Amino acid sequence: MRVRDTGDLWWKNAVVYCLDVETYMDWDDDGVGDLRGLTQRLDHLADLGVTCLWLMPFYPTVDRDDGYDVTDFLGVDPRLGDVGDLVEMVRTARDRGIRVIADLVVNHTSDRHPWFRSARRSPSSPFRDFYVWSETKPPEEPGAVVFPDQETSLWTYDEQAGAYYRHRFYRHQPDLNTANPRVREELAKVVGYWTQVGMSGFRVDAVPFFLADTAKSPDDDVTRPHDYLKDLRSFLSRRSGDAVLMGEVNLPYAEQRRFFGDDDGDGTSDGNELTLQFDFVGMQQLYLALARRDATPLATTLASRPPIPRDAQWATFVRNHDELTLDKLSEDERAEVFAAFGPEPDMQLYGRGLRRRLPPMLGGDPRRVRMVYSLLFSLPGTPVLFYGEEIGMGENLAAEGRLAVRTPMQWSATRNGGFSRAAPSRLAAPVVEGGYGPEHVNVDDQRRDPGSMLAFVSTLVRRYRESPELGWAREAEILEQPHASVLAHRCTWEDASVVALHNLAPDAASVPLRLDDCRVPDGSEPVRLVDLLEDGTADVDARGRVTLELPGYGYRWLRVVRPGSRRLL
Repeated sequence: MRVRDTGDLWWKNAVVYCLDVETYMDWDDDGVGDLRGLTQRLDHLADLGVTCLWLMPFYPTVDRDDGYDVTDFLGVDPRLGDVGDLVEMVRTARDRGIRVIADLVVNHTSDRHPWFRSARRSPSSPFRDFYVWSETKPPEEPGAVVFPDQETSLWTYDEQAGAYYRHRFYRHQPDLNTANPRVREELAKVVGYWTQVGMSGFRVDAVPFFLADTAKSPDDDVTRPHDYLKDLRSFLSRRSGDAVLMGEVNLPYAEQRRFFGDDDGDGTSDGNELTLQFDFVGMQQLYLALARRDATPLATTLASRPPIPRDAQWATFVRNHDELTLDKLSEDERAEVFAAFGPEPDMQLYGRGLRRRLPPMLGGDPRRVRMVYSLLFSLPGTPVLFYGEEIGMGENLAAEGRLAVRTPMQWSATRNGGFSRAAPSRLAAPVVEGGYGPEHVNVDDQRRDPGSMLAFVSTLVRRYRESPELGWAREAEILEQPHASVLAHRCTWEDASVVALHNLAPDAASVPLRLDDCRVPDGSEPVRLVDLLEDGTADVDARGRVTLELPGYGYRWLRVVRPGSRRLL
C-alpha cells in the first residue's frame, strides 16, 4: 500500500447520495425545499451511511430546466436560502462525516445570464465570444441535439444579436465557448469560489459537450481540448488536494477511458482529468440483463471494462436524476427493455430512455428490488444513490419529462409526505400518488421496521464500507458457473476478497464454483466463505470447490476467510 492509499482517496469507498434541494425538505413551508430543511435532514443521511452528498444545481436560475439554466454561477437561488445557509449545511454535513459536492454546469448558461444578455446586444461586447455565434446558419449535425422532442436544431437565430447561437440543449441554454481562455478563467473562478466555501468537488455536467471544438475567434485554443480538463483538475487539486471531479461521460468505454487522463496504457499511473466517471455502459447492460433474466450482458460488460488509472474510480448506479438512458443498446435491445419495464409510451422519453424508478419497473417485487441494490453495492466502484431510492420511492408519470422522478421526498404518511406544510398547489412538484405514495412509502415508517427497504439499504452501505475490496478492486473477476441467470463475481484487493452471487431469475439455483487459490492440502483447515448479509458459512474443499445455494432473485456476499485471518466478519 502506498502512503496516498488512505483518506485522501476517500472516493474509493464512498457512498454518494444525490438530491435536489428544491424537492428534499421545505423548512419555511413555502412549498419549495430549502437548505435549512436539508440541514435538518442530514442525520437521516448519516444514519444511512452516506459519506458524500451531491447537490443538484442550487444556483440562481430561471428554472426552465430544473436549475440547469444558471443565471449566476456564484450565487444561491433565493428560494433555497443564501450562501450562509449553504455554509451552515456544509459545516453540519462535515460534522457528520459527509463531504458535499456541487453540480458544475459548464456547457451552457441561461439566456438570462448577464454574460449572454451583454453578448447578444453587440458584436463588440466583451462577452460576445463567451458563446458560439454564426452569421449564417451552419449545417445541422445529425444526432447532436440532446432533446430531439423539444429542439429540432442546434442553432437559433437571435434578432437582437443578428446572428445564430448554438445550443446543444434547449434554445434558452446557449452553449458557452469553453475554447475561449476567458471563459475558462471565469469557470476556474467558479470552482475556486465554491471550493473555498467548503465543497469537496464537483459533479461535472455533460463533459464531452463542453470539450467539443467551439473555436470562433483567433484567440480560442482548442488544439488539445483535454488539456482544459487537465488544467481544471490541476487547479482544483491545488485548492483542495482531495477534491474530486465526478464526470457525466456517456460514451462507449474506449472513448470514455480518455476522460480519466493519461497513463502508460495498463492503468497503473495517476489519472489527471476526471476522478470518477459514471458507468453508463454497465448500467444499461444491467437493465438488459434484468429484462432477459440472463446475467450474460452484464458479465460480458464487466469483463470488458477498460483499465483505469489507480487513483480513478467508476461510479456505479441504478438510477439518476435524468431519464434512464438506454442509448448505448441496440434498437432491438432497447425494445426488450422497453417491453419489460416501460411498455407504455408515457413511460419512455426521447425514444432512448425510461422516466421511471426501479420498484415500479420491477412490479414492486421486493425480492427483485433488493437483489438489484445488492448487486449495485457489490460491484467494484463507488455506488451513487438518487434520493428516495433508500425507501423504494416510485415516480409520477403525470409530471413532464424527467420531472417524473424528481418528486418531493417522502418523509412521513402525513400531508405532502412530510415534505412541506404548504398547500399542495404551492409545492415545487406534486407528491407521488397511489401505491407508491407517502402513505405506503416513507422514511418514518421504515425507520421503525427492521425488515424495511431502508434497513436493507443501510445494511448494504455498512457492509460495503466494511469491505475495502469492493471499492479498491481494480476489476470484477467473473467466476464460471453453469447458470445463465446468475452473476458470480469476485472482488480482490491485497489480501481481502469477496465473492458475490446474484440470481436474476425467479427459480432457485445451486451454484458450483471453483476457487483455485483456495486449495489447501488434505487434512488442513479449509478456507471458509462467510456470509456478510446474513448468517451462514460454506467450506471450500481441498480442491478449491464449493457449491452455494441461491433462492429465486437471491443474492449472497461471501468473504474469503483463510485460516488465521483477522478480518472482521
